[in-house]
Amino acid sequence: MANLTLYNIGIIAITCLGGFTYGFGFAVFVSSIGQPGFYAYFKLDPTSSYTASVLGAVNALFGFGAALGAIVQGWTADSLGRKKAFSVAAVCSIIGGALTAGAVQIAMLITVRLLQGFGLGMIICLVPLYISEVAPAHIRGRLSGLTVLSFGIGYVLCPFISIGTFHASNQELAWRLPLALACVGPLALLVGLPFIPESPRYLAWIGQNAEAWAVIQRIHNDPSDPSNSFAHAEFTQIVRQVEHDKEQKAGYIQMFLKPSWRRRSLLVMFLTFASQSTGILGITNFMVIILQTLGLEGDMPLLLIGTYGLFFVSLEIAVIDISKGIYSIVGTIAVVVALGIVDHVGRRTMLLCGYPAIAAVLLAEALLQWRYVGTTDKAGNAAALFFIFIYIICYQLVDSPSFIWAAEVFPTTIRAKGIGLTFFSYFVGSITYTTPAALAFKNIKWGMYLLWMGLCIISAFIVYFFIPETARLPMEEIGALFGDEVVIHLTSDGHGILEDKMEVEVVHIENQGEKIV
Repeated sequence: MANLTLYNIGIIAITCLGGFTYGFGFAVFVSSIGQPGFYAYFKLDPTSSYTASVLGAVNALFGFGAALGAIVQGWTADSLGRKKAFSVAAVCSIIGGALTAGAVQIAMLITVRLLQGFGLGMIICLVPLYISEVAPAHIRGRLSGLTVLSFGIGYVLCPFISIGTFHASNQELAWRLPLALACVGPLALLVGLPFIPESPRYLAWIGQNAEAWAVIQRIHNDPSDPSNSFAHAEFTQIVRQVEHDKEQKAGYIQMFLKPSWRRRSLLVMFLTFASQSTGILGITNFMVIILQTLGLEGDMPLLLIGTYGLFFVSLEIAVIDISKGIYSIVGTIAVVVALGIVDHVGRRTMLLCGYPAIAAVLLAEALLQWRYVGTTDKAGNAAALFFIFIYIICYQLVDSPSFIWAAEVFPTTIRAKGIGLTFFSYFVGSITYTTPAALAFKNIKWGMYLLWMGLCIISAFIVYFFIPETARLPMEEIGALFGDEVVIHLTSDGHGILEDKMEVEVVHIENQGEKIV
């Protein structure tokens, strides 16, 4: 097995700036709608149906822009390369973020948030695409899962910044400054891009085998393997498989014409849409509103969103009272479940555990909100708040495995487009559930949790019957699970070609036979 080198860590850290960029850019508007100055500037009544419709429109257009960016990324990553596609996405994100921070009318806010969504939609696709193409197979899930971790860090940082600006004397600054800071992530990514290599699998695909070998040799440099046997084996497998696969046309249409590609395309679209069907965006996008219905006021909703986000990324939670220990333990469990065992337990098993667990939590939340929201029962409202936190822990069983699975099941020739379809479905789910979410929480309230519960149960059955396990398999060999031909196979230790060893054994047996004769 290849060791994780410092060089690997460095290039993955730079790549994860893209996940951070998306997380912060996504969450920043959620925090802004918790600022009184936002409503005052745009002359909106926070309690009106019109305001709920406006917020729904802003989120819907952001999702539409991100969905469009995901599809366009499939072309740019293949035509320009992974690195140049990152640059295009970062520039769009910077321009969109700057214009969002300077919005002077609701119409302008909606329009430029769409542009920002376009750039962020490209970026979030490119992060797992790139990481999956440079990561060793035995820890590919853990490293690809850093997409979710970096997203979560961006998500959690944003509300804590908003807590500070909440108390600013200038109410306009309170909501504009966080929006402006959304430009920092993509700018840092642009600065870091010159220090990472192009994907070796992309280089092999476009025929630059010498460059691909140089990258593979460097990312798998291991003093305990002076002959570079692991790097040689992986390079041989990549080049041979790409030469075989690129004989076929690799467009979006072809992905639905070839049976093995169509199955994968439909399954990744299902997985990411299903992850949204858990209610995650409906809850997170309107977390401030939900917490306010549970009796929390002032900056406390923003503080709790930050703490909620800490569960999302499993960071140490600084809470003075006894809850600090509980929160820290739960956060540690979340990180172990989401990233620590994903390569050992497997993607499929985590999904099969996650959907039923989320369904149970959503049922509990629905019953508690039905019984206690609008009352002065502090214990009941605290229990409802508790299950909101438990919900995000259970969601970890679904979130990371879904994106990891989607990033690794496609061949190199259509991987960028496959991940584009993955996140296109993700953002369609975002539009589907966030557009009516504000009105739904206002009108049917706890009934939304029952809807999401039912969808989780359906998703669990689909996963059971149709999603195969992909953990620890070289990406060039995953195609066999769907009926594709695998040209060569690696040995179990990854340091040799199985077919070469079989040929040697056959020759040995033949030679032995000649001696006997």
